Amino acid sequence: MEQIEKNWTALRARINLACEQARRDPDEIEVVAVGKTRTADEIRAVAERGLTVVGENRVQEADGKIAVLSEGIIWHLIGHLQRNKAKRAVALFEMIQSVDSLQIARALDLQAGEVQKTQDVLLQVNTSGEQSKFGVSPTAANELAAGVANLNNLKVRGLMTIGAHSENKSKIRASFRGLREVREQLREMPGVDMSILSMGMSGDFELAISEGANMIRLGTALFGPRKA
Repeated sequence: MEQIEKNWTALRARINLACEQARRDPDEIEVVAVGKTRTADEIRAVAERGLTVVGENRVQEADGKIAVLSEGIIWHLIGHLQRNKAKRAVALFEMIQSVDSLQIARALDLQAGEVQKTQDVLLQVNTSGEQSKFGVSPTAANELAAGVANLNNLKVRGLMTIGAHSENKSKIRASFRGLREVREQLREMPGVDMSILSMGMSGDFELAISEGANMIRLGTALFGPRKA
C-alpha cells in the first residue's frame, strides 16, 4: 500500500495547486475514493490516510466490501442505479449521487420511508450531451429537482456530472461549467440544497475545481491502474 501513500501525496499537491490557481481553499474539496474493482484492503488503506468517503459504482460490489470493512467509512453510490436495487442501496449508502429520474427517486423514497431514513441524494445531470452517459438533461433538471423536493424521505444535497469524454479541455471545462450553471438556476428552489457539486475524476479534476467542484471522485490516480 506504499504506492497509495505516494499517489495521495502527489494528488494533494495537485489539488492544492488547482485551488491556488482558482483562488479557492483546498479544505473545500471533498475527495471520494472510487472503489470500483478495488479490494477491501485497498479501501482500508485509503481510509487510514483520512479518505473515509468511498464511492462505489455497483450495489452488489459494495455490499460485499461493506460486510468486511469496519465502521468509519462513508459510502456513496456513484454509478447508475436500477429500480430493483433501490432497497439495498438505501440500506448501504449514506449518499446516492446518481438520481437521474423521478422513477428512481420515487423508488428510493419508498424504501427510505420503510426504514424511516432521510436519504441524501445528488441529481445526476448529463452536461456533455453524450448518449453514452446517464443523467437528466440540463433543461430537465428543474423539473426533476422539483419532483424530488416533493418526496418526504429524500434530501437533495446538490448535483453530479461526468465530464465530457474528450481531449479538448475547453469541451471538458464547458461540461463542468454547465453543471455550475444548473446549480445557479436551482439555488432558490424550495426543498433543495445545492451545496454539493460532484464533478471531476482522475483525468480532469483540476478543470472541475476551477469551475467550482467541491467534491471530486478519484480512482486510478489514487489507487493506480485497475488490474485486468
